[in-house]
This record gives sequence, C-alpha cells and structure tokens, in this order.
Amino acid sequence: MNLRHAIEADLPAIVDIYNASIPSRIATADTEPVPVESRLAWYKQHTPSSRPLWVMELNRDVAGWLSFRSFYGRPAYHTTAEISIYVSPSYQRRGIGQQLLEQAICQSPSLGLKTIVGFIFAHNEASLQLFTKYGFQRWGYLPGVAELDGVERDLAILGRRVDIAIRN
Repeated sequence: MNLRHAIEADLPAIVDIYNASIPSRIATADTEPVPVESRLAWYKQHTPSSRPLWVMELNRDVAGWLSFRSFYGRPAYHTTAEISIYVSPSYQRRGIGQQLLEQAICQSPSLGLKTIVGFIFAHNEASLQLFTKYGFQRWGYLPGVAELDGVERDLAILGRRVDIAIRN
C-alpha cells in the first residue's frame, strides 16, 4: 500500500469511490452521484502543507482517500480540521480506512492541527467503531438533521485532540 498526496488525475477515482458510497445512505448526505467537474474546486482547496487530500494506492488502484477540510471557516478554528474517509467497495475490510485514520492522527500536528473532527451518520456503525477505536469521543449529536429516502437520520460529531497523547 502506498499513501500519497492526490493529484488532479486521481479526481475521477476519488469521485467514483465517493459516488459508490451514495446508494448505501450510510456515509454521505448526497443522494445522487456527483460529476467529477463539480469536485474540481473542492480538490483545489486542498494543500499538502495544511489541508491535504491523500489517496491510498493498492495494486496501482486508488483504494481509498482521506481529506482534511478547514472547520467552520473562521480564523479562530485554524487548528481544527474535519476529516473524511472513503474506501472503494472493492477494497473494504482490508484495513485501508484504519491506515488512513492512523496517518491523519500522526500527521495532524505537522499540519498545524490540534483537533480533528468527523461528522458521521449515527447509523454508520463501522465508521463510529473505527473512530472510537482511535480515541475519538462523541462531542455532539444532531438528531434528525438529514432526511434520506424519507427517513430522518441523526449525525454524530466525533472529535479528538491530536496535540496530546491518547493511547489507541
């Protein structure tokens, strides 16, 4: 496995992985596939030195990705970032999400971050378990804030300080 910074040529694979998560209604609030062109501005917001977008390669395929996004967009929050992890259905249950999350935790201080947060649907048990395993705690809970196919869904906000040692 090879973890590296995403390049623009990876964007179709990144979008394919994201779009593959939409039908399950577990990982994203999007309800229809997004076109690659619509994610170009999002891609360009990522910078390797502060808000990277990483891809995990396996067998020369983009098997998964992780993005850092500035939290809330105001200067006082500059040491906090939201992370998102998506893994290709072809590569799930191989530890890729775990490796991406481990790297995010380890690399966050070098990115100037003290805190990372994840916004996870409360019915996404696998992601909740993964984040909890790595020392994230539930910092917030927003009941019924999303509606997917006529079903109201809750959103859990998980957070972790990365500037202090927490044993996994």
